[in-house]
Amino acid sequence: MGIIKSNLNKLKLGWFVGNFEPSLYKTNDVEIAVKSYSKGDYEELHYHKIATEITVIVSGKVKMNGEVYEKGDVLVIPPNHSTDFEALEDTTTTVAKLPGANNDKYLGKPND
Repeated sequence: MGIIKSNLNKLKLGWFVGNFEPSLYKTNDVEIAVKSYSKGDYEELHYHKIATEITVIVSGKVKMNGEVYEKGDVLVIPPNHSTDFEALEDTTTTVAKLPGANNDKYLGKPND
């Protein structure tokens, strides 16, 4: 296999590694994304039962669970720990989910 080239704009919400379509590298071991948010973008409170999510704030500022995080902050969110997400300014994140687990996103808090 040779070099594969794509563009984040062609991928679903910035996800480019994982067992989904489209994916530049198919695997169940990990999911990786580079995500861009506009100020005011919001993701509802959710959690994962299987995956640990690692989020790097590459640029910008966000609020998660009432805490403010900014450029350079790295968050490790273990399974069954819920969080929401609000972009307080235009923001770019890199996200890894380990292991890659399809259909492992649940709204609300665990046991709601």
